[in-house]
Amino acid sequence: MGLSGGIDSVVLLDLLVRLHSERGLKLSAVHVHHGLSPQADAWAEHCRQLCLEWGVPLRSEAVKVEVAGGESLEAVARQHRYRVYGESSANVVVLAHHQDDQAETVLLQLLRGAGPKGVAAMPTLRRHAGRWLWRPLLAISRAEIEAYARWRRLVWVEDESNVDTRWRRNLLRHDILPLVESAIPYYRQHLQRAAVLMADASVVLDEQAEQDLQRCRDTGRVLVQPLSSLSPPRQRNMLQYWLERLGLGVAAPEALEQFRHQVLHAAPDRNPELLLPQGRIFRYRGGLWPLAVAMAPQTTRLAAGVLGARVAPPGWPGELGFVLRPGGLDPLCLQGGFELRVRVGGERLAQQVGRKPVKTLLQEAGIPPALRAKWPLLFLPDGRLVAIPGVAVSEGVKLRDGPGWWPEWWPCSLPGS
Repeated sequence: MGLSGGIDSVVLLDLLVRLHSERGLKLSAVHVHHGLSPQADAWAEHCRQLCLEWGVPLRSEAVKVEVAGGESLEAVARQHRYRVYGESSANVVVLAHHQDDQAETVLLQLLRGAGPKGVAAMPTLRRHAGRWLWRPLLAISRAEIEAYARWRRLVWVEDESNVDTRWRRNLLRHDILPLVESAIPYYRQHLQRAAVLMADASVVLDEQAEQDLQRCRDTGRVLVQPLSSLSPPRQRNMLQYWLERLGLGVAAPEALEQFRHQVLHAAPDRNPELLLPQGRIFRYRGGLWPLAVAMAPQTTRLAAGVLGARVAPPGWPGELGFVLRPGGLDPLCLQGGFELRVRVGGERLAQQVGRKPVKTLLQEAGIPPALRAKWPLLFLPDGRLVAIPGVAVSEGVKLRDGPGWWPEWWPCSLPGS
């Protein structure tokens, strides 16, 4: 569990320790030392003493919080915490967010102009970095947590920054929400219900976006023609969904809308692009292509066990997959594994009309120039080039009397996307 030493996480630890003794759960705690407060060392020591007293293993990790332009201190600190949680070996990471935290988050997201996914705020349970994040206190108010802590005579630390109303969350908590509560006593429950409804709406929008993406996608690109047949709201929804899956960073709504308009209406010889924190999206020959920030892929050896799966080769800006289809590679030739390599120039692949340059095949397939240098080539261990994923396979190892393994390449895709 995440342990800050504050009242919320101390109450949660107390509850989990009791469950641990009753149910035999394996419990450990992690404290992230941000170093942002003069009291940070004291908080870490308090967590150490508490876990020592209660017999809970504790890992305390110091992080360096550096804020770049446009980022908030709170957001960067949160990113560090979730990175540390993601490095845990636990199957479930338990967090102490409660009903008041949820209400504040919903309001802050609304004030930022967020859509359904943002207003859905924090789910009780979700997957993160291969494990579950669980927030069991989301239906419990801060007042109930404080009453429990007094009843159990617990000891916790106070973060002095929590009373600084220069921070928007604290301004809401101390100045605005007390006024709301005087007029609408059950506002927490109402906002919690709104978050659940927005979470449902977000799921429906994602399901629609996935259907639209399947209609518009062609291997590693999104085709402009079927995209243009969708209504503008579905275009925006699908593009935002695609960007999230690519993992290239978030686009400002205004920038995404401008890009959408340019993609649909710019002259054919124009190639509009959308710049993102970890790359860009650009139009080329009727398709939208993703390009990650500069990477230097290395020769990667893969075993035959990946056939039929979709994998993200280490260091490569995309995913490799294999599907059975006529004209694919003979499975026998891949039994010993294979290698992915980048182009060095001069490679040729056996085709019906003879051995054609890889450069020519990439051009004929409409692969953008910016992607050709990082497009993987598939070699056998004996050094033979047998395929350009998503483009062509060698005539010398093509299966002619049934379906074979056809390699595909999805630029910038993330595992599971």
